[in-house]
Amino acid sequence: MKNQNPIKKYNDEPLRYIKKIILVPKNCISLLYLCKTILNQWQMNNLLNKYVWLVETIYKAQRITFEEINERWIRSEISEGLELPLRTFHKWRIAVEEIFGLIIECERKGGYHYYIENIDDLKSGSIRNWLLNTISVSNLLIGNQQMKDRILLEDIPSGQEFLPIVIEAIKNMQCISMTYHIFNQDESYTIKVEPYCIKLFKQRWYMMAHNPYNDSIRIYAFDRILDMQVVADEKFKMPQSFSPVDYFKDCYGVILDDDLDIETVKLKVSAGQANYLRSLPLHHSQQEIQQTGEYSIFELKIRPAYDFIQEILLHGEDVEVLEPLWLRKEVAQKVERMWNKYK
Repeated sequence: MKNQNPIKKYNDEPLRYIKKIILVPKNCISLLYLCKTILNQWQMNNLLNKYVWLVETIYKAQRITFEEINERWIRSEISEGLELPLRTFHKWRIAVEEIFGLIIECERKGGYHYYIENIDDLKSGSIRNWLLNTISVSNLLIGNQQMKDRILLEDIPSGQEFLPIVIEAIKNMQCISMTYHIFNQDESYTIKVEPYCIKLFKQRWYMMAHNPYNDSIRIYAFDRILDMQVVADEKFKMPQSFSPVDYFKDCYGVILDDDLDIETVKLKVSAGQANYLRSLPLHHSQQEIQQTGEYSIFELKIRPAYDFIQEILLHGEDVEVLEPLWLRKEVAQKVERMWNKYK
């Protein structure tokens, strides 16, 4: 049996499928499990790790010769002390462009320096950036196993075993039959759904799916799924006009409440807490519209559903809702009920 060309085999499958069905935050270390699942799914072995290493090396150096690349390669954990042949290097350049869409060009003036021509694409926060970051972290951890007791990762709740099933069903547009348990109910039920996408939010995986029984879009948490299988002989078509990214863009997390309008929310945040919101915004629409020595005011365009209100409460006295008035009153009522419990 002839060996398949890895570059041709991995030409567009990983990014094409992931880009359509997975909604993820940037630079999330907890995605290591999904990365492993995806790599196993397309049998990329360690080739993808090497491509990512090459991208990282050139990106950090900005301009670098092949000799310098080879020196750094030999010192790396994944080289096993072997040199990088020039022919292999050029094969990797082609693979990087075909898989990640990143063009490694050569500047011949002044000594043949290599650089990433479309470097802005790498900074855009796109799915390629997420995948590169995830595999990069994975490489780093694998190469430092002796420090495993000093690199502490947050556990992800159960349910990851369903990821390959859901991804495969979305890829093939197949229905899923699953047994689902709601936390506030004693009984579970079996339902057939059409999976549209998956989303990671606060270290938990969720599936957005169309429920044909009542013609509604629902969100299902992976850690509440008891059993799942693909219904191989039942296909579905996702509406061409439907975009999961657009569907979630006005939401804080995973709660979809069509009864809520998009509101202009203004938050008064203490000076100390404002630093955290600057480094990790609550929403992509967040803007800082006022700053003083004591506080800042942030403005967001969002549907303020239950999960957003819970996030506000997590910040305690450091965050005050100014507008809209109904949201300010609702948060105040929750704070009052909390206070009454401690009297």
